[in-house]
Amino acid sequence: ATEMPAAGADDKTTKAIDGFRSAKFGMNEADVRAAMTKDFSAKPDAIRAQDNASELTHSLLLSVPELLPNGGTAELSYVFGYKSKSLIQVGSVWSKGTDTAMTPEKLFSNANILRAHFMGEGFKPDSIAMNMPVAGGIVMFRGSDAKDRSVILLLQGTFENKENNQRVLTPTSLLLFYVADAKSPDIFKLPPGQF
Repeated sequence: ATEMPAAGADDKTTKAIDGFRSAKFGMNEADVRAAMTKDFSAKPDAIRAQDNASELTHSLLLSVPELLPNGGTAELSYVFGYKSKSLIQVGSVWSKGTDTAMTPEKLFSNANILRAHFMGEGFKPDSIAMNMPVAGGIVMFRGSDAKDRSVILLLQGTFENKENNQRVLTPTSLLLFYVADAKSPDIFKLPPGQF
């Protein structure tokens, strides 16, 4: 019997990010539509298509009530690459725009539930970032797997300076991204030296 290479052992302990539920990175649009229908009993006319004029990517959008239990209605977006025309990113957003009953408290609660979940998922330890202030919000969690596919959980909102100069975020939206290649995404970019 041949021994398994030692590298194989790490694959089991590190969480693999291969997409979202039945929708896997690299799938074409027809397969992703089928996955959305399977995962969320989505009616074909509930799935909306949208094009990104600057990145030349194509997306499928779907509103999903209770994507997170008691979390309100979220909007899922499945993004297809500019060159590959296959699935490169799945995103979910919770906001007043996706659910008129959304509150800052609900957004904080959703963010904390998801962060706790991801902390227990076994991402590459040196890839994990938490509670990192960025422009217009806080990265609640960021983690990658052995192939550099990433999960990014971003709470966006407005900062106010409270007493003792503490900056307090009032969240307006929570974004969750599953990204096949965060470092060099399959989007349209002008070639260097063109302008």
